[in-house]
Amino acid sequence: MNQNRRRRKQSKGNTTWRLGLGAEVLSDGVRFRVWAPRCKSVDVIIENENGAIIPLNPEGNGYFSGFVSNLGVRSLYKYRLDEDGRYPDPCSRFQPEGPHGPSMVIDPWAYKWGDLGWRGVDISRQVIYEIHIGTFTREGTFDAAAQELEELKRLGITLIEVMPVAEFPGRWNWGYDGVDIYAPSHVYGDAEAMKRFVDAAHKYGIGVILDVVYNHLGPDGNYLKYYSDYYFTDKYETDWGESPNFDGPESKEVREFFISNACYWIAEFHLDGLRLDATQNIYDSGPFHILAEISQRTREVARNRKIVLIGENEPQNITCLAPVEKGGYGLDALWNDDFHHLVRVALTGRREAYYTDYRGKPQEFISSIKRGFLYQGQHYKWQGQPRGTPVTREPGSAFVFYIQNHDQVANSLYGERIHTLTSPSRYRAITALMLLAPETPMLFMGQEFGASTPFLFFADHCDEELAGSIHQGRKEFLSQFPSHGSDESQDRIPDPCAVSTFERSKLKLSERKAHTQIYLFHQDLLRLRREDSVIAAQRRDRIDGAVIGPNAFIIRFFGEDCGNPRTTLPLGSLPHPHGEDRLLVINLGTQFEYKPAPEPLLAPISGGSWHLVWSSDDPRYGGSGIINPCDKGGWTLPGESAVLFSS
Repeated sequence: MNQNRRRRKQSKGNTTWRLGLGAEVLSDGVRFRVWAPRCKSVDVIIENENGAIIPLNPEGNGYFSGFVSNLGVRSLYKYRLDEDGRYPDPCSRFQPEGPHGPSMVIDPWAYKWGDLGWRGVDISRQVIYEIHIGTFTREGTFDAAAQELEELKRLGITLIEVMPVAEFPGRWNWGYDGVDIYAPSHVYGDAEAMKRFVDAAHKYGIGVILDVVYNHLGPDGNYLKYYSDYYFTDKYETDWGESPNFDGPESKEVREFFISNACYWIAEFHLDGLRLDATQNIYDSGPFHILAEISQRTREVARNRKIVLIGENEPQNITCLAPVEKGGYGLDALWNDDFHHLVRVALTGRREAYYTDYRGKPQEFISSIKRGFLYQGQHYKWQGQPRGTPVTREPGSAFVFYIQNHDQVANSLYGERIHTLTSPSRYRAITALMLLAPETPMLFMGQEFGASTPFLFFADHCDEELAGSIHQGRKEFLSQFPSHGSDESQDRIPDPCAVSTFERSKLKLSERKAHTQIYLFHQDLLRLRREDSVIAAQRRDRIDGAVIGPNAFIIRFFGEDCGNPRTTLPLGSLPHPHGEDRLLVINLGTQFEYKPAPEPLLAPISGGSWHLVWSSDDPRYGGSGIINPCDKGGWTLPGESAVLFSS
């Protein structure tokens, strides 16, 4: 081995993007580079070469670099800082023994991709499917998940959202305690397992985005502070850990560390975008927000591929969706908690904790579908302050609707899925609304077949004190719900570190056949969403709705104007009905008569009539039987039902 001369030859394969940090495989060795401004000296220790110690050269700006000749891929290494201790590489591409073990040299361009014709995805016409790799299959690996892609394609899924996979301590974790943000966790497979999964998804025409966490790092296995005091700041606070330093001293290098990570997933893993966790806790008071720079840089790296960036933003700040050139962050879509919360109240009747400000009434459903968010600056009692910002011309696709996700299923005493907390018929009616609305729908894994398994909060930590604090923290969080705050309830909150908590959360994919009725229900609705041109248009500006009863309401989808199918109507105006309209009638209560029917949105086109297209009461779905609720005298709506008509 020789580090006296620096080699700059590039490895074969993609030459359009380079990380510039970590271990870079060249034609005749490996170049190492690390940012460690708090250190006077940095050595790389090659663990499978009898512990050979190679000093790196200081570049004068906090960076150290050096070349090791005749060193191959899969070599294990650590850095020695100031001749003391051994630490994994902050930009390690793989940690075969977990976050406390050595890093592995990986050639990122060695994988032979089969998706060279893939052009990426945009946010329109997507059906998102959120999965946790460790519990999606019994094996809990990327390769096992890849075996299910054909079935997801058959279901109608177009975009998979993978919960965070950055290396974490222990045997199981949701992923939000990741510490090596460049290294896919070794518990999910080898160094190329994630690439095989993405490649296979593209083969089936399915995109893949990754949930990334840039607002904090986990409490165990985070060695960044050994390299620099500037990675984190006490200027801001988060609920989960120290905030990264995006706007303080030496923040330029910290920003680059995280921005490069976002680009890394797009360039080296061919991902179709990112889901950005808790963007409200990504703090940056500088002139160019870190999220805007991530948006700009990742799209540059994607080159001729389209990518989507989706944000979680609890305050519902529409700035996230504004173009970068107009001062926004340039994201394509935001998660919509408003819709989930009102659904939860409507289906369970409970208004505890952060469900307090929702009533689950028909007008809320109409307003959510028409306006995106329900709270756009009004006072929010639960937080004691205004919430949200005004929504104007943002497209329906920019709002991600869901009635389940990893957080909301787990934020209950037993990790219950929503279909277990309401009647099957009400669940079908609400699901129909979500899957036919102009917004982008998202299913949580197992939702499509009415999974009997819960999804609990789990995080494996060997440190007993940390494990105890994680369990106690979970109890304190759930105590915001009065029904979960009693001693009896607190005693029943599962231990996140218990193997049973993790194992119980694994899906039983055999239930696709055992629960065929609800599975067929989702397949049919997704086919309808995909093939019906009026529904598929996702035109939030071409719908209207009306309340027709205590628990009954209608949504009318107006067909495109002839000759100018993409006409944008002035805000507040209504399109004119014609022969391509659709009418969705929802009744979440008992059977209801609306005779006569003095609501203009129920009127068919002149000289026409309504034709029943689909009903949630179809016996194939477990319904009691299809009844056309419309006759010449008016409407008789079956209880807890959804019916779709065309004109």
